[in-house]
Formats: sequence, C-alpha cells, structure tokens
Amino acid sequence: MHLLRRHFGLIAVSSLLLSACSTLQTFGSERPPVVFVHGNGDTAALWQSTIWRFESNGWPTDRLQAIDVPYPLARDADNKAQAGRSSSQEHMAFLRDEVQAVLRRTGASQVVLVGNSRGGNAIRNFICNGGGAAVVSHAVLGGTPNHGVQAIPGVNEANEFSGTGPFLKQLNAPKNAQGDEVCGPTRWMTIRSDNNDKFAQPDGLWLGMKGKPTMVGFDGPELKGATNVVIPKIDHRETSYSQVAFEATYRFITGQAPRAGLVHQTEVVLNGKLVGLGLDPMDAGSGNFVNNLPLRGARMAIFATDAATGQRQGPAVHVQTTGADGQWGPFRGRGDTAYEFEIQATGYATTHIYRSPLPRSSPWLNMRPERANDADRAAQAVLSFNRPRGYFDPGRDTMSLDGQSSLPGVPPGAGVASSRLRLNDSTQRSVVGSFNGEKIVGLTWPMAQGHTTVLELTD
Repeated sequence: MHLLRRHFGLIAVSSLLLSACSTLQTFGSERPPVVFVHGNGDTAALWQSTIWRFESNGWPTDRLQAIDVPYPLARDADNKAQAGRSSSQEHMAFLRDEVQAVLRRTGASQVVLVGNSRGGNAIRNFICNGGGAAVVSHAVLGGTPNHGVQAIPGVNEANEFSGTGPFLKQLNAPKNAQGDEVCGPTRWMTIRSDNNDKFAQPDGLWLGMKGKPTMVGFDGPELKGATNVVIPKIDHRETSYSQVAFEATYRFITGQAPRAGLVHQTEVVLNGKLVGLGLDPMDAGSGNFVNNLPLRGARMAIFATDAATGQRQGPAVHVQTTGADGQWGPFRGRGDTAYEFEIQATGYATTHIYRSPLPRSSPWLNMRPERANDADRAAQAVLSFNRPRGYFDPGRDTMSLDGQSSLPGVPPGAGVASSRLRLNDSTQRSVVGSFNGEKIVGLTWPMAQGHTTVLELTD
C-alpha cells in the first residue's frame, strides 16, 4: 500500500508540473536573476548544490545570488526586540535591499525568489507588503510553514510561526473573491512533503509537545492560489535543497525539464565566509546562538587528503587569515580532490572540517568553527557528522558513522541534521561517515588540545 501511495504521489507531482508549465513563459537566453533565501538559523551556504544545478543547466553564475541574513533566527515574540535575532519586518527589509541591489547590478527588471522555510515568510511579506509584487516574477516556497508550525489559539501567538498569530493571519487573509492566499501578478509555487516535514505535523512531537495536536496538517505549507507540489518522503530542508526540489523549481520557472546531474569542473575556485556564534562572534561571552556575521582574525588552512583515510597529502595548499569580511579565500583547487579545512579562531575549538570532493566552484562555502562544551571536554576526541541540506531519517536513509548504523542522537523520523560522537580512544585514527552513497573520511583530533572533527555532507 505504501508503494502504491508513493507511486501515486509522484504521478501527482508530474501532473501538477506539466499543468503549470503549459502556462508559464520561458525566458530564452535571458535568464532572470534568482535570489535564494535561507531558513531560520541557516546560511546562504545551504544553496551551494542548488546553485551548482542551475549553473549546470546554463544559468549564468552572476545571476544566482544567495543572501545571508546577519541574525537568521526569528524572535521568540516578533513584536519584542531580542538581541541577536531578527523580526519579520527586519527580515523582509533585508531581502528587499538585497533584491534592489541585484536588480541594479544585473540591469534586470524582475527577479525570481526561492526560499526555504522562514525564507518563504520574508518572500511573502516582501511581495505582499513591501512592494515586491512589481519586481518578482516567480516565487518558490519550500517547506514554508505558511499556516504555522502550530495554530493553537492562545499559544505563543506573537511568534512569527504561529498560525493564529497576527503575522501569518495577515499574510493568509483572502486576496480575492476566490479566497486566494497569494498576492500580486507573481506566479507562486509551494513544495512540500507528503508527511515527512517536521514543521508540518498534526502532532507536536518536534515542537516539544508530543501527543498534543498542533492544529496544522501535512498540507500546512500549501497556499490557495499557488501551484502546490507534493513530493513523497522528502524532509523539511529537502523541500528546497534536494535534486527533486530543484527539478520542480526549474520546471516552474522555465517550463522546461533540467538536465540531470551536475557538470563537473576539473579546476575549482572556492571561497566563503567564516562565521561564529553569539551576538558578537569575537566575544565568547556573547552567547552560543548562530549568526552569519564575519569572524575576523581567524586562520584557515586547507589540506588535500587521501579520500580513503583522511590523512593529509603534504603541507597546506592554502593558508589565510580572515579580514573584516570574514572571507577565507579564494582558493584554487581540484574538483576531484577531498580537502580538510582547518579553522583556528579565538574562543573556538580548532575545527577540522572534512568534505567530499567539491565538483564545482563556489563562493558560498561559509563555515563555522565549533565551541566545546563540558561533555565534549570529558572525551578524548569529538566527532560531528552534519547534513546541512537535509535531515537524517533512520527509517528512510542508509547511513553509518564510525561503523555504527544507528547514529548517536538521531531518533526515528526526519528531525535531526547532526550526530555527535564522543570517543575515549586517544590514538588518532580514521573515522568514516556515510549517507545514501556519499562517504566522508576524516581523522580524530585530541580534544585535550582543543581540537574537534566535523564530517560535513554535500548531499
């Protein structure tokens, strides 16, 4: 029965896309700028593989822009100032300024906006309330909690993600006699999971309210008046960052099917920003919440590694101390080589980040060193296995970490994107993380000397 339901879901997606594409314009050789808007607590770096897919299908690199909200976390109460967090109005104003900058730089008259989760809130607010309707041709919202992560009357209604709160009630008010929830001449599409999005669940498990109805269904991200696409089993982040989400987005924008797979480059130019934690990333006492502010005076060293062992293959191939912009590159490398990125910064552990070979150039490799906590300091070595563009789902994914098929700290369902392993072995050795065919090998480093290891998935 599950297979039949999954098959039907895929047919439904195809039908929706074909129907939508028949009415959409194609842009010919003049591709419109696409501005990507990340979600709550996230970074522009999450759009890296999506941008590669657009580039591989002929989109000019200079017309693909991912924004980086300085304080990406929403306020607990949208109407009350909160240090290190942004309001819905601040979020929208930042997006508006970025769109205007892209229009000036490219000379285009309109842009396409693509957002994940909270990024969709800013897109809707900009188009409906901030003058964006005149300059946005298409809006694609992946996993946006358009009707809230919960819609319980009287429960935290000042929060931006409350379905009964003033922010979403205003956005969802009918815009015409048909009751459409979308505004302007902009063409709208939503992408959602059938039932695997942690923020579109009828039960409050992932909100810390297990067994309590959220008053939100699996269809919470849909909008009346939009093209609403349902893709089986994808998780909250995969509604934007996965290959299937890209295919749906590309078809919606162009009316054409994209070419499958990435076009690999032999030589790559890599760059990004080092960011930190807290109200001020330079001040260890200013908090441990995420920000996208540049981390100044940090040292980045890059080493080519043996992809089978994680061992360094000679001295550093790139060393740079970050300036005021936090940029750690550019670095010219190879698309078939695995690299270790070693970050040293005051107030942070020396963080060794291991990645699979990066198949294309990218200026979006933002990275954040880790801070050690008390539990970490009791271990000989600490290892994080991170999947920034999706979640780990034990019931869906084939994965392992250091020989264990059950990842520490990863419960059933698709709700956790990181697993942390604390080791009592003081001997440096190789550690392996694998996820649905992607394999990363790194080395353990001594926590007693302030080091930690990160295996970061590209998928």
